[in-house]
Amino acid sequence: MDPLQRLNPGISSGIPVPASTGTGTDAVVGDKRVRSFEDTLKGFLGDVNTMQNEADASIEKFAAGEVKDVHQVMAAVSEARTSFNLMLEIRNKTLDAYQELMRMQV
Repeated sequence: MDPLQRLNPGISSGIPVPASTGTGTDAVVGDKRVRSFEDTLKGFLGDVNTMQNEADASIEKFAAGEVKDVHQVMAAVSEARTSFNLMLEIRNKTLDAYQELMRMQV
């Protein structure tokens, strides 16, 4: 599966993702419930953290000799790196947008 689709299937398909939490922060578009930006961001951060933990566990297993296939370890590390870089870019773009809004208010 594509790493971006693994992080959030609604990102690449453009289809609203039903919210899994009943926090009341969901929006209703037409007849569908759509996650709020906050819930989507929290879910994304949780997925990035999970991928980082999986990559760390994979490295530890390889170092202990439990895993012999270097390809699996490198794939997990690469996937975690890609998701982390995407998270950093989203953070940077969000901060840029916030700073631009602050400049517009002055």
